[in-house]
Amino acid sequence: MFAASTLLERINAHISALQFTRAPQGLYTPIAYVLSMGGKRIRPVLMLMAYNLYREDITRIFAPATGIEVYHNYTLLHDDLMDRADRRRGKDTVHRVWGDNTAILSGDAMLVMAYQFMAQCPEENLKEVMELFSRTALEICEGQQLDMEFERRKDVAEEEYLEMIRLKTSVLLAASLKIGALLGGASVEDAEYLYDFGMNLGVAFQLKDDFLDVYGDAAVFGKNIGGDILCNKKTYMLIKAFEHADDEQCRQLNAWVDAISFSPAEKIAAVTDLYNKIGVRELCEQKMKEYSERAMKSLAAVKVTDEKKKELELLMTELMHREV
Repeated sequence: MFAASTLLERINAHISALQFTRAPQGLYTPIAYVLSMGGKRIRPVLMLMAYNLYREDITRIFAPATGIEVYHNYTLLHDDLMDRADRRRGKDTVHRVWGDNTAILSGDAMLVMAYQFMAQCPEENLKEVMELFSRTALEICEGQQLDMEFERRKDVAEEEYLEMIRLKTSVLLAASLKIGALLGGASVEDAEYLYDFGMNLGVAFQLKDDFLDVYGDAAVFGKNIGGDILCNKKTYMLIKAFEHADDEQCRQLNAWVDAISFSPAEKIAAVTDLYNKIGVRELCEQKMKEYSERAMKSLAAVKVTDEKKKELELLMTELMHREV
């Protein structure tokens, strides 16, 4: 079994070697810029790890692994545009550097390229893989739409939020694992267990992202802390704050959510202070633990040796204790 760090090095080298020589360069330079930012590459690494549970020749699926990473970065490019985000992984976002129209068009090109890479999977798996990938891509759009609709609502329930992040975040992690398993020749049962593992890991992963947006270190996190608070994003943190706040705390939360003119630093500090008093940090940590345990139960059911599953267990532990 390859270590996750080894797989990360291998897929990073492969993606770094990609050449975007087609014209016009105004379309492709932003794509190269996005992919050069690196990141955790968690989705292609998960695909390679699932494949490696059954087969050793990981280079055989570098194309679909690249496809899943290009697709993920396409979603980030468009997310940043919709959120008007200034920074991504410590660098200026594409729309900040090249403008909105280029961000839209380069993102569209990345989506097409993702399908081209994914379609390079072995022919015997092509239909099943492309159906799963297409369904996943559509579900991610559904999750993004829900996320946008939640911004205009104050009554988002915990269950609605968890469903939204399942669609927006979890399904791509789950699909990465299942595609890797299918390409590796896994049984139908194992492929589903790995899909469930990814689904629960994805929810825990996004909850951790919500958590870090409030309690992370901006220098380490790579994004500005408190961005979700500033745009009133209905994260697990805000939903649970409204659910558990007393009357005065609820009044203060509503005042900050409704405020049109405010000091960003003051709003972040005030809302974070309310979170601390309400106990939101502990509630989020408990929910992360719950989904992490569900993920581990699904992984335990996969019918390969415990030794082979150790790398996935280690990776999950690292993801849930990360600071970025």
